[in-house]
Amino acid sequence: MSTHPPRVLVTVASRHGSTAEIAAAVVRHLQESPAGRRCGLRAVAVPVERRPDPSSYDAVVLGSAVYAGRWLEPARHYAAEHATALRGRPVWLLSSGPIGAPPFPPDEPHDAEPIGASVGARGHRVLPGRLDRALLGIGELAMVTALRAPVGDFRDWAATQAWAEEIAEALAGAVSSSAPPSPPS
Repeated sequence: MSTHPPRVLVTVASRHGSTAEIAAAVVRHLQESPAGRRCGLRAVAVPVERRPDPSSYDAVVLGSAVYAGRWLEPARHYAAEHATALRGRPVWLLSSGPIGAPPFPPDEPHDAEPIGASVGARGHRVLPGRLDRALLGIGELAMVTALRAPVGDFRDWAATQAWAEEIAEALAGAVSSSAPPSPPS
C-alpha cells in the first residue's frame, strides 16, 4: 500500500436497497472511525452494476444481498471479471441476507467461499438484512410466504460499524507500516 491516504471502494449488488444502505453505512464508518480519520481514509459506495474499476482504489469491500443462499449475479460476475485486479489489493466480502432470530437462513451463502478464494479476500462478513414485503415481486412474495420467512428490518448497525472500524484499522496499519521512518531529531 502506498503512503497516500487509502482510497476504498465499497461496491455491492442490492435488489431492494437494504444492502446498498449497509454499503453507505460502511463508507461512513470507514471514514469516521478513529483509524480512518488518522490516516485520512476516503471511501465511496458505487453499485456493482456500474462496474467500477477496482484498480483505481487501494482496497475494496465487495458484497451482495443473498437470495436462496447465493450472491446476486451482478456481484458474482463483477468478482469474476475483476479477479486479477482484486487480488492485487486488500479485499473484504460482505453478504447481507439473514433475517430474524435465530438467523434465517442459518447458513452462509455457498458461493462466498469460492468468490473469496478467487479474489484473495482477507475476510467475509455476513450481516443481517431486511425483508419488506411491500418491496417484493410476486415470485419473491410467494417464496417468502412458503418459507414463512420473518419480515422486518434485522440489520445490525453496531455490527456494521464495528466491522468497518476493523477494516479501517487494518488499512491504517498498512499505511503506517509502509511510511518511511521519521528522521532522527
